[in-house]
Amino acid sequence: MKLADRVAQLKPSPTLAITAKAQAMKKRGLDVVGFGAGEPDFDTPARIKAAGIRAIEKGFTKYTPASGTAELKEIISKKLNKENDLLYKPEEIVVCCGAKHALYNIFQVLCGTGDEVIIVSPYWVSYPEMVKLSGATPRVVESMEKDNFVPRISAIEKAITTRTKVILVNSPSNPTGAVFEKDTLERLAKVAVSKKICVVSDEIYEKLIYGREKHVSIGSLNREIFKQTITVNGVSKTYSMTGWRIGYVAGPIEIMKKISALQSHSTSNPVSISQKAAVEALRSGGKETKKMKDKFAKRRDYMVERINSLEKISCVKPKGAFYIFCNIAETGLDSLMFAARLLEEARVACVPGIAFGSDAHVRLSFATDLGNIKKGLERIEKWLQNL
Repeated sequence: MKLADRVAQLKPSPTLAITAKAQAMKKRGLDVVGFGAGEPDFDTPARIKAAGIRAIEKGFTKYTPASGTAELKEIISKKLNKENDLLYKPEEIVVCCGAKHALYNIFQVLCGTGDEVIIVSPYWVSYPEMVKLSGATPRVVESMEKDNFVPRISAIEKAITTRTKVILVNSPSNPTGAVFEKDTLERLAKVAVSKKICVVSDEIYEKLIYGREKHVSIGSLNREIFKQTITVNGVSKTYSMTGWRIGYVAGPIEIMKKISALQSHSTSNPVSISQKAAVEALRSGGKETKKMKDKFAKRRDYMVERINSLEKISCVKPKGAFYIFCNIAETGLDSLMFAARLLEEARVACVPGIAFGSDAHVRLSFATDLGNIKKGLERIEKWLQNL
């Protein structure tokens, strides 16, 4: 049977693939250290879980409006206003089945054949595939390690054509941990406004920024860019709720209506129980997030120092998220071979950088406890010595 053209060349997520292979090895009794995880290793906070349980006990288990409950959209609206200086009304917000689903919906609604979407490389693995599924073409702009993986606005401006429909911003970034500072966003906003291009801002890691850096939502900079920005966020990373599948998108009302309509014909509403849990997360989850962030910061600092003490690999210090984008160029291996051999020979799982747009890197997650990090890096050190 012939497959549809839009999925014929679709690539599966290598992040999930490497995790599945590592888990299969563990089931065979092998001791594998996993650096592939794209989710916090902490449990969902107790108050949030309790809210989900209460929803079940009270029978809140039926359909909700396709775009999410009024209660959840109201609290998201208040959150965006208070924390991000974004004045979105509840009707300008759609709750989706995770931030990934929100992004997919955006591209389906905004893009079509002949359109182009500017994506900064290294990029999250799903961005190019989502764009392709919409019929549009990803136009990749390279960022450089010497710039801490923050793209040069001049490079983005040079990539713009008459077909450019969207500029995609991901700050903090997966996989690099790069954070776009305010002045960078201001220059990008100026370009987007002058060219009348929509900006999609993926802010899912906004609460996981370390040191003195502050998160800035590009849509908050001025009224003009606000009108051209679609903001994406969710509860998965901030509150360790990846499996609950709640994300959201906020933007111009005419676009939100179309996203809601699309969702009504695809997934219907996000899970009712999860929406109740998300309300509790946004109300009371801040303290638990800070504890999680403090532990991530300690892991990051240890991991960066340790990696940069080893031969043949190195890294820049990520300012956000929970990943190290590790340079492996001096090993002489491409990222697929590096990851495959490291898993088979050293029992350490990482994600090949080619999936993120750079074959000279691998992604190592520090969403695992410090004991595992130490053990994994010891194995990597020994493996590199024999490489």
